[in-house]
Amino acid sequence: QVQLVESGGGLVQAGGSLRLSCAASGRVFSINGMGWYRQAPGKQRELVAAITSGGTTNYADFVKGRFTISRDNAKNTVYLHMNSLKSEDTAVYYCAADDKDTAKVYAYWGQGTQVTVSS
Repeated sequence: QVQLVESGGGLVQAGGSLRLSCAASGRVFSINGMGWYRQAPGKQRELVAAITSGGTTNYADFVKGRFTISRDNAKNTVYLHMNSLKSEDTAVYYCAADDKDTAKVYAYWGQGTQVTVSS
């Protein structure tokens, strides 16, 4: 099993920045790709950004140019750097990780961290 713990959420004014962290523990050697999702009240969970074990990144159109995903494999941690935040970025942000042993995409999820952007 893999455990994911997010941190770094909070309240920020529009135009501000936050950095989310997601620390993995347990069977970290089974982790392949990782990603960040978000879910706003009354909306479906949506992919924000993803990164492969080799560092290739992918972003949702609504965050391109504002958010950056990165990972530190030595620390088993993935980050989401969020700049130029907008009120519509308010959501619970979740970290997820693939399991390469079972080939299950986003087999593991964190508990989520709240990001609130005030306008």
